[in-house]
Amino acid sequence: MGKTAVVYKSKTGFTEKYARWIAGELPADLFEASRVNVEMLQPYDTIIYGGGLYIVGINGVKFITQNLDRFKGKRVIIFATGASPVQEDTIKIIKDKNFTPQEQEQITFFYLRGGFDYQKCKPFDKFLIKILVFVLGRKKELTPDERGMLEVYKNPADFTRKDYTGEIIDYVNS
Repeated sequence: MGKTAVVYKSKTGFTEKYARWIAGELPADLFEASRVNVEMLQPYDTIIYGGGLYIVGINGVKFITQNLDRFKGKRVIIFATGASPVQEDTIKIIKDKNFTPQEQEQITFFYLRGGFDYQKCKPFDKFLIKILVFVLGRKKELTPDERGMLEVYKNPADFTRKDYTGEIIDYVNS
């Protein structure tokens, strides 16, 4: 097995927590996305990128997708974290929104349940969340997912579990 790098972009800490767990288990070198460039990743055989989900977009994933041609011959793994439970149809939506069919052939994708803490959000994200909460508050009937969103808005939730990283660890070690 060659060298592995774990790169992450985390706004509220849930993605960083998973990245640290993964890097510690493998072992791998750990990089915060703003402190790494493509040249720094050239010595690695496996590149793992993690980012939080924001309206099904993976935070910072363009760093990987725009440089996929530079990662030829390497294993590229991307994981996203979000507050929603893991559901196959949701995973397909995330993959289709973030990756072209060609990119999906080069990337192995995993979804890890993260969490949500309104207090850790940046001002612009808080603004968007308040709009969402306002819109949901005006609906007559809410879906279970919408009720869940309103609940975690009021009460921070951390769904992270170290054992959720097992699939990624097993894949890298295979």
